Amino acid sequence: MPPSTAESSAKTTNNWQTLGTLLPYLWQYKTRVILALTLLVLAKVANVAVPLVLKDIVDQLGTKDVALALPVTLILGYGALRLSSAVFGEMRDAVFAKVTQGAIRKIALQVFEHLHRLSLRFHLERQTGGMNRDIDRGTKGIAFLLNFTLFNILPTLVEIGLVAAILLQKYHWTFAAVTFGTIVLYIGFTLGITEWRMHFRREMNDLDSKANTRAIDSLINYETVKYFGNERWEAERYDLSLAKWETAAVKNQVSLSFLNAGQATIIALGVTLLVGMAANGVVKGTMTLGDLVLVNAFLLQLYGPLNFLGFVYREIKNSLADMEKMFGLMGRNAEVKDREAAQNAALTDAQVQFNQVDFSYDSNRPILHGVSFSIPAGKTVAVVGSSGAGKSTLSRLLYRFYDVNAGAITINGVDVRDMVQSSLRAQIGIVPQDTVLFNDTIYYNIAYGKPDATRDEVIEAAKSAHIYDFIMQLPDGFDTTVGERGLKLSGGEKQRVAIARTVLKNPPILIFDEATSALDSHTEKAIQAELKAISANRTTLVVAHRLSTISDADEILVMREGQIVERGTHRNLLASNGVYAQMWALQLHEEGEQD
Repeated sequence: MPPSTAESSAKTTNNWQTLGTLLPYLWQYKTRVILALTLLVLAKVANVAVPLVLKDIVDQLGTKDVALALPVTLILGYGALRLSSAVFGEMRDAVFAKVTQGAIRKIALQVFEHLHRLSLRFHLERQTGGMNRDIDRGTKGIAFLLNFTLFNILPTLVEIGLVAAILLQKYHWTFAAVTFGTIVLYIGFTLGITEWRMHFRREMNDLDSKANTRAIDSLINYETVKYFGNERWEAERYDLSLAKWETAAVKNQVSLSFLNAGQATIIALGVTLLVGMAANGVVKGTMTLGDLVLVNAFLLQLYGPLNFLGFVYREIKNSLADMEKMFGLMGRNAEVKDREAAQNAALTDAQVQFNQVDFSYDSNRPILHGVSFSIPAGKTVAVVGSSGAGKSTLSRLLYRFYDVNAGAITINGVDVRDMVQSSLRAQIGIVPQDTVLFNDTIYYNIAYGKPDATRDEVIEAAKSAHIYDFIMQLPDGFDTTVGERGLKLSGGEKQRVAIARTVLKNPPILIFDEATSALDSHTEKAIQAELKAISANRTTLVVAHRLSTISDADEILVMREGQIVERGTHRNLLASNGVYAQMWALQLHEEGEQD
């Protein structure tokens, strides 16, 4: 099979798959769908009956001694049919509105939920701006596809069938033949040209997503752009993406103009031929003026929607292309899944065990090698080491953002892979090194640790994190908006908000990942005392840079290149005069120089 043919076949298959994915959402409203289709048929029957009544009116008015009652009755019938066609059409739209909006809502929600089920690896690699644009276009494409497929293509096909049947029954077969021939030629031309120009649309979508990604990425990193004075550089990069999009858009519009011109030519030829045949019939006496009006009215009714059908088909193809990427996101398999027999974790005391754990983010870059250690229930274990040693990876694995390559992580003897992810994460609280907040109020961000918490509980958590006094000094207090990613707050203030929401969550397992790295010495001491208080009787893993903050840990692990090279208490490690002792001496020296 030639590459172009294979590519076209693949796209057709994708279109049918996309439609197949959509159908179950519609069938949830099968009663409304059936009622809407019934109203659609009634509207088209009334619409096709209008020219028939108009023919009788013309023929009656064309005779001598017209009885006044007869044209009035026909005129009233003509008006009633036109009204019926409009009313049935509006009723159809009203009935189907719930189907369209309900399907969009369910699909959008499922995409959102699925994105949250995907692994951290996916979210680290994603391009947020482009993905957001794909979802936005996809949901809009659903609305267009449903409304125009059901209410334009299907009604037009019904009307074509009815008109063809009437023409065959009332007139010479050549009228139906010309009508069908024009329709076939029109549809064939439309399909062929539309398929040819679809790659322009796909190229536009890709370039639009890339341009949007660059714009959002640049705006998110606004401060970095300003630090290096790279506004012009960013504008040029964005303009380069827009220039490529512009080229694709121009090609798309030129090809559209060619398609429209071809469609208009085919319709004009068909209409001219049919009207000429009808006029010739009138001249010969085989047809009346009413017949001429009937044929002309049918043509106006039929070719109007048929002309629109070309636009609808193009837009349906565009919608399918737009939906393709959105459903592609739903097709991405979650790397970390709950097992069928997974159990809910409900812990009071928790003993965490790492057993010969191997892990790598990439097969070419191993991170952990045979890591084994235990955190007894209610005890604190600290992990130290140079950057890249694998310290923060331990917390990601415990949270099960990734699954280990070898070995196992257990809690109270149960492998975390045998626990429901949501229930596992409910048992763990973390204060990360890089705290990212929602663009909402301080109250919302603290309450996020326990959405159903009372206001008094939120206030107590803020006090525990030593941020209450700061909040009360703000003009809007707890209702102060923190800005995107919390950029209106300092690093220390964001860290204390993170500590407060973890305190509010009140989990049996705690992880402090460089939790005080952004705090000044005075605040750090106050926070350390509070962290020590909240970690009492809780199983705690501390990833630390400043060794002074973990000197009272029950056990300290020293990591280097993904392996534990030393372990013991602070006193024992200093006495052994190994790696930890060297790190301790170096930090004391650095702090002495700073003083």
